[in-house]
Amino acid sequence: MESFKALLIDERDGKVASGFVRLDESRLDAGEVTIRVAYSSVNFKDALAATGAGKIIRRFPCVGGIDLSGTVIDSADGRFKPGDPVIATSFDIGVAHHGGYAEVARVPGDWVVPLPDGLSLFEAMALGTAGFTAALGVVRMEENGLRPSKGPVIVTGATGGVGSLAIDMLASQGYHVVALTGKESEADYLRGLGAGEVMLRQSLDLSKIRPLDRGRWAGAVDNLGGDVLAWIASTMEQGGTIASIGLAASMSLNTTVAPFILRGVSLLGIDSGYIREPYRRGVWQRLATDLRPPHLAVMSRMIAFDELPAIFGEYIGGKAKGRVVVKIGGG
Repeated sequence: MESFKALLIDERDGKVASGFVRLDESRLDAGEVTIRVAYSSVNFKDALAATGAGKIIRRFPCVGGIDLSGTVIDSADGRFKPGDPVIATSFDIGVAHHGGYAEVARVPGDWVVPLPDGLSLFEAMALGTAGFTAALGVVRMEENGLRPSKGPVIVTGATGGVGSLAIDMLASQGYHVVALTGKESEADYLRGLGAGEVMLRQSLDLSKIRPLDRGRWAGAVDNLGGDVLAWIASTMEQGGTIASIGLAASMSLNTTVAPFILRGVSLLGIDSGYIREPYRRGVWQRLATDLRPPHLAVMSRMIAFDELPAIFGEYIGGKAKGRVVVKIGGG
């Protein structure tokens, strides 16, 4: 195999730095499935890892990119054969195992999912880890009894990848979605995805969160954590369900047990990183069918591999919107 291009994250003099290098097959990590990468995507986690703004990387050096889609080159796993289109996300990809920001990747077979019928390799990364996480949150809330007839669902961090996709999925299922955002200028974008209402985060007084406030939400998809999640818990309706997905604001949660005991609210932790089969493949099947976001093309844009390092600042600066797909090799 000839050498291939990769974005390698390393630590030098105690500081994290990333840049393009040429690698060969001997540098690939262990795994049963070798993949020619077509596309990857950019997630907040990727930006934190590549810039060192967050302690994400658990092993240096490491090729970044927590997800990828592509075509199998070689496989020692009987479930996959050369030429198969596949997706690989989560687990240690891009944090402790060479990831999707490379023209070639090798991963364990248990981390690989066949590309579902109805999705292209590009669409798989327009969804990517963010889409899988949003869909997993919706599925878990459904399993907990959430239905459109129960009442409105609030989505925080609404302009981000997970937030945008969650709004699109929920609205397409008939839910009345309220988008919570700090970006007033993006209200039209959010309504275009299906949000029935847009609420500005600046309108909340998070310095005075009551143990129980007026019940407003049957469901919630929270990407922020911290005081916003505490406020959501206090404003859930009886029997409401919260999908806790992210910690963009804070990983702390200062609340009381009142919503959970007196209103029967459920707080569901959404772990998209290590959930295994057959659940993982089932969520991807939902993404290719009834949970497929109808506005996926609207919220997605593609960049060339060479443009990748310049995009991380948008995420660190809170300016990212929707989904960014990275064309690694095409397909």
